[in-house]
Amino acid sequence: MTYEQFWQPLTSLYDAGEAKAIARMALDVAFGMSMADILCGKVTQLSADESQKLQKIQDRLLKGEPVQYVLGSADFGGRVFHVEPGVLIPRPETAELCQWIVESEGSASVNGDDRRAVSILDIGTGSGCIAITLALDIPHSRVSAWDISDEALRIARANAESLGAAVTFSRRDALQPLAPSTQAVCPGYDIIVSNPPYIYNKEKESMQQHVLGFEPHLALFAPDDNPMLFYCAISNYAATALHPGGSLYFELNPLLAGDVASLLSSCGFLHVEIRPDQFGKQRFIKANNPQSPST
Repeated sequence: MTYEQFWQPLTSLYDAGEAKAIARMALDVAFGMSMADILCGKVTQLSADESQKLQKIQDRLLKGEPVQYVLGSADFGGRVFHVEPGVLIPRPETAELCQWIVESEGSASVNGDDRRAVSILDIGTGSGCIAITLALDIPHSRVSAWDISDEALRIARANAESLGAAVTFSRRDALQPLAPSTQAVCPGYDIIVSNPPYIYNKEKESMQQHVLGFEPHLALFAPDDNPMLFYCAISNYAATALHPGGSLYFELNPLLAGDVASLLSSCGFLHVEIRPDQFGKQRFIKANNPQSPST
């Protein structure tokens, strides 16, 4: 099989530029080929076993399966995370959210020689990309992460181990965040962050099939009649679980940006700030817990 024979059939699903990008990613990750190798014709020099492997990769891609699932890996913020169909594929937009948190909160963990741990909770961790990134990029952080999916927690734990991140993972429901044994809010956090399910079911018609057909719907969709469901539950929890002055961050459905801002204000949060992503969409929001109950 030549490089052209590998990528050209993919144009039945993707435009030519994206098909080539997917092909280059597959050849790089699966066979260690650079673009120079590809141009020198090394695709045609694969062994029989390697050629069979390449054919299987193409077969899966032609069924619409995302290349990250086919390869078992996704780049996120310069690190490689293992992914499977049980977790969402990490998005560049979510990496932007992590960058905002690191830039805003990372320096607070070191104050001259007075170093203190920053306590962070990631709700709905999926592959662990947010929790692991913050654990590695914020000095002296103490990071916990929740997910309701046992499959997601297995993948996240494996990612934390392979990347050398200290994260405590727990099976917890974002819609029932209080610990069942105590029904109490404990411990307190300096930062709570979540990229919750926020896509309307009615948006399915405009979604690409390789997302709709393979990524976990549990992590994608909120009910059409209550799209604020997760934002409400997490905001109410954060209002009591955050330390005074602590920060809450969400990734947003741009259609809900104004509603989430109003929700946070009604919960008593201050300094509500919405930020656009690299495409100009209202994608992220930050709010601060009051410094004291009387603030």
